[in-house]
Amino acid sequence: MSNSTDQAASSQSGTSQSAISSDNVGSGPSRVWRGFGWGVAATIAMSIPMAVGMATGVAPMPEPIPKALVTLIFGGGLPASLLMGLSAGSHLGYGGVFGALLARLFPEAGLREGLGMGALLWLVMQVVILPLLGWGFFGASITPKIAVATLVLHLIYGATLGWGLARKR
Repeated sequence: MSNSTDQAASSQSGTSQSAISSDNVGSGPSRVWRGFGWGVAATIAMSIPMAVGMATGVAPMPEPIPKALVTLIFGGGLPASLLMGLSAGSHLGYGGVFGALLARLFPEAGLREGLGMGALLWLVMQVVILPLLGWGFFGASITPKIAVATLVLHLIYGATLGWGLARKR
């Protein structure tokens, strides 16, 4: 159908394209901001067990991965408070960005898509980030337990993100 035919059909049905898109709950910029917010919330949800694991010595990582990344980028000479602030801020920031990206790419995202995003981010971490840190693919230079622990954390992220995006306002 041509554009003028589409407009005529919309006029006859009493709707317009702008009315359809603005009435679609959860679409557009508000959906992306919700995705960002749920991405931050999901990052907090995954960070709690990570912090508990680090504090109790149960976590197989030698240090939190966001902290290791910030140290790699800025060097080891940062004051502890700045290092922790940058680590937490960057972790929350990229968690939010990937939540917004999921919301933008999949307007009807739910648990399945959230878990998929968590699994994708986990895979990228295993084959890009951990080798950059010198920990090897899947953390194998330190222990293969890193792969399992970080998978659980990323599935918590994905489940929280997907659940949040699937909720109605």
